[in-house]
Amino acid sequence: MKRTIFLLTLLSIMTVLSTGMATSQGTVKQGPDQATVRDPEMEKDSLSNLEKARFYFNGRHAYKASLARCLETMAGDPTFSKMDEVLYIAGESSFRLSTGKGKQKPDENATQLKVDAREYFSKLLKDFPSSKFKKSAEEDLKTLETEK
Repeated sequence: MKRTIFLLTLLSIMTVLSTGMATSQGTVKQGPDQATVRDPEMEKDSLSNLEKARFYFNGRHAYKASLARCLETMAGDPTFSKMDEVLYIAGESSFRLSTGKGKQKPDENATQLKVDAREYFSKLLKDFPSSKFKKSAEEDLKTLETEK
């Protein structure tokens, strides 16, 4: 009987102590921050869109098609790992379409395309200050501001 009471008392003390130790560790985070979690399939699709945008932009000078790919990526995957490049290509495509460059004619007027280009470049500079496209975006933004 004494042994049973002793074991129950010991078990109770261990339970109380282990509960105290578990709560002293703090709260456990529920996985990674959702802002940095990327869906691998979405990332793959976005990368494919970026590659096509690059091809249209650099290889074909089809700025309208390049811009369409960038817009699709921006709308479908706002956390894409290469969003700085997407914004840069979108800005450059809009800017070049506004000046009549490229093989395609724009659907929109030049003024709206310049406004869009300013928005893309500004977002790039604001959200990605260490991007490799920063310098070019700043230069184009200055050109757009002087044309205003």
